[in-house]
Amino acid sequence: MQGRPGSLACSTPSAENAEGRSIATRPLLLTRDFGLVWWGQLISQIGDGVSRLALLWFVYAVTGSPLKTSVIGLLQTIPPIVLGPIIGVYVDRFPKKVLLITSDVLRAVLLGLIPCLIPVESFTVSVLFVLVFLHAISTAVFGPAMTAAIPEFVPKKKFTAANALLQGTTSLGIIFGPALSGLGIAAYGSQEVLCINAATYLISAACLMLVRFSTSAASSPKESSAPTMLQDLIEGFRYGVVTKPVLLLLTGTAALYTFGTSALTALFPVFARKMLGLGPVEVGYLWSALGVGLLLTSIGLLWVTDWTVKDRMRLIIAASVLSGLALSSLIWTPDPYVAGLVMGLIGCGMGVFTPIAWGIIQEMAPSHMIGRVLGLYGTGAMTAAIGGISAFGWITEQHGSETSVLGIGLMLLITGLVAARMSRASDKFEGNHS
Repeated sequence: MQGRPGSLACSTPSAENAEGRSIATRPLLLTRDFGLVWWGQLISQIGDGVSRLALLWFVYAVTGSPLKTSVIGLLQTIPPIVLGPIIGVYVDRFPKKVLLITSDVLRAVLLGLIPCLIPVESFTVSVLFVLVFLHAISTAVFGPAMTAAIPEFVPKKKFTAANALLQGTTSLGIIFGPALSGLGIAAYGSQEVLCINAATYLISAACLMLVRFSTSAASSPKESSAPTMLQDLIEGFRYGVVTKPVLLLLTGTAALYTFGTSALTALFPVFARKMLGLGPVEVGYLWSALGVGLLLTSIGLLWVTDWTVKDRMRLIIAASVLSGLALSSLIWTPDPYVAGLVMGLIGCGMGVFTPIAWGIIQEMAPSHMIGRVLGLYGTGAMTAAIGGISAFGWITEQHGSETSVLGIGLMLLITGLVAARMSRASDKFEGNHS
């Protein structure tokens, strides 16, 4: 077996075991490798939070169309749908460290340097759509690669906790990013706000360069010769649908979840502007309240990493019901301060699903197949997301924001019902897994 790049030749198995025990007993943020990943993601997620509102506000301010504003969300979900399974194959084949760093550098250029260099009169909505689409391709590679890389520097018993901590960086990005973005848009404009992304992605890439990844095989150890792309795709599909059908049920639950939540995040500036009459600064603060809820849930999930799959699915049920009811109450909440509290509750509910779902996949899938399983999972979830964004964008334009918000709340309640079905089916998985 080849040694890990940069490792000492004199390292012994006993030393490696001692290091593994040390990592298993220390808090994840105090370990060298996960700490570097976490800090890099924190900085880049704040940059994402800044740019996310700037993108949506730029399009809506120029076009005045909720449907065209939702195009941003559509462009961000197309690459995972079309390329997800293929990306999963390459995540399993290539070193994850290379994929992660390359993705960060590309994203720094696309939504950081290029918007700074384009003249104001040339920075049209069409140009922005192209940049967003290319940026989404890079992000479609980064997401599965990061999730698949977690087992390479985190002990198995802490997978859910690691996912929750990384979601915490997203939460902090939502808390601080939109508020900073709202102030920046009001003071300078959307184009200038986008330039911040370049530095944040490059800092993330620099942190990843210092992370030591394990020497897990890039492809299945059972294959004596390199399989074709089609063979890898078939193997991943067979595993996710036939060998482990619980993964298919998990993907279906995720599809319902993203059908609603993706529409909410894509159209939230429209909802806040039409229902509450808020400007960019106030919308940024409301979005930050959503991030506070996500952060609180991410912290709480640190204590559920050893729960059974059935208990974790029950938590998803409760969280889906909470989010659905809180979102439905938003249409009767004209006061911005009460709306901020409601958004915090919505964030608490929304923060449960993804870390738990990723943890189940990381626990269940073999190390040489996590990328393909995540690719199929992402394709199912993002296909539903693009349907949700399209459907609720049309509903908002034709029937108003209130109807659309109620529809999204209903989808979250239905997610809870389907999660209840998976909770009953999880007993079979627990038996097979043990």
